[in-house]
This record gives sequence, structure tokens and C-alpha cells, in this order.
Amino acid sequence: MLRIAGIDHLVLRTANVPRLVRFYVDVLGCTVEREQAAIGLTQLRAGNGLIDLVSLDGPLGRAGGAGPGAEGHNLDHFCLRIDPFDAEAIFTHLRIHHIDSGPVEQRYGAEGTGPSIYVKDPDGNTVELKGPPNLPGDGGS
Repeated sequence: MLRIAGIDHLVLRTANVPRLVRFYVDVLGCTVEREQAAIGLTQLRAGNGLIDLVSLDGPLGRAGGAGPGAEGHNLDHFCLRIDPFDAEAIFTHLRIHHIDSGPVEQRYGAEGTGPSIYVKDPDGNTVELKGPPNLPGDGGS
């Protein structure tokens, strides 16, 4: 049996790599790890994992067919574990960057039920910002 240690990376195909780089770097705090312009790939460090951005007009992007749009997305959402999770500080940061968000809600994730906030990136992908699991007796479910 395989033992999963965590998410290594996810790949988002996009028509506007610079716009997504700005969002993931400036708003969410990722860093650019490496770029492979010849194949249309930019890799961003997200904690222990990577978010790969693939340009639709590059070799990798063209191989994947049509890109994301109003009627079709590459994924439902993905979740980034945020530490520390200070909801008010997160909301303030998002407002500074003119990013709309949903409310803090209790959602189940890899570590258990805890607070999370949904935002959308510039291509309409939903990103869940997840806090730590609730401690027993703190009101979470």
C-alpha cells in the first residue's frame, strides 16, 4: 500500500501566467521557485508543496486542450494550510489586495475540522485558506 505524505504539487493551466503569479505571490505569499520558459511552466513554492502554472500558449498548455473558462474549470478547489490562522488579519490582507472572500466557516480537512475561508484567484479557481483543527471544546464541529 502507498503511504501519502502530503500534496506535492498541483497544476493550474492559465492564459495569463503573470496575473496568477501576482496573485499567488503578492496575495497568498508563495515564492517563485523556478521558471521553464521553453515549456511554459512557472513553479511557485507553497509551503512544502508547489503550485505549477502552465501557460495555455506553451508546449505543456497546448497539449492539455482548452483552458479554463466560465463553463469549465480544471478543479473544484484546492486548499492551502495557513499558519498562523488569524481570520481578521487574513481579511485585512485580502481587502488590501481587493480580493473578495467568503466568511470563516468550519470545514473538515486533512487535520480535522477547523476554520477556513474561500477566495478565488484571477482565473476563477477557488482556493481554500485553512486554519488548524479545532481543539476539543472550542465550539467547532
